[in-house]
Amino acid sequence: MRITDKIEKLLIQKIIKGEKHPGSLFPSERELATEYGVGRPVIREVLQRLERDGWLTIRSGQRAVVNDYWKEGNLMTIVHLSAEDENIPNHFIIHLLEVRKSLSSAYVRDAVIHQPLTVISLLKESERVADEPQAFAEYDWHLQRGLAAASPNPIYLLILNSFQNLYSKLATLYFGEETHRKASREYYKELMRACLAEDGDSAEKMVNNMMNKSIEMWQKQTNIH
Repeated sequence: MRITDKIEKLLIQKIIKGEKHPGSLFPSERELATEYGVGRPVIREVLQRLERDGWLTIRSGQRAVVNDYWKEGNLMTIVHLSAEDENIPNHFIIHLLEVRKSLSSAYVRDAVIHQPLTVISLLKESERVADEPQAFAEYDWHLQRGLAAASPNPIYLLILNSFQNLYSKLATLYFGEETHRKASREYYKELMRACLAEDGDSAEKMVNNMMNKSIEMWQKQTNIH
């Protein structure tokens, strides 16, 4: 990992953990350079990245100010949050699942309408998935990417690709429950029926229902409310 990437990650972690509160002043370039044992140009690059991604506001001749990243952040803020292993806020996961519900219902509907044969082929693969968490997680990621790619709108896949690492981690945990794997197998069968009928509207409703159910099961599994 490049030194700029390492320092950027460490500073973002401090913000996520609440060590640097919104509205507070960030250390100066000189202070950060001393703390991390690097030159000021390295720190300047890191601070510029943090401003670009919504973590800070840089003011000429003054110390940077910490932003409320929920209000000032952007898609890269989400990517950084998703990359954290131990510091992901619990409510962030639920918010992300709710966004995924909206996205997936849209791209699944498009995929069923525009490329039903592709969707059928993807869903047929579920019949060969081993009944264990890692296999389910890998297949479900493969399925979601395939469904998003089958939509005429390429932006869905670009957004989905940003969350691959987090998706894999959470999905493996989620599919650790046998009841969750069973529910997904039933969902795949229902989606197959909608696809065979080329019924995009029904497929969209199925995705919404399954995502609502998945969010409830995830909350129970992790005690997130």
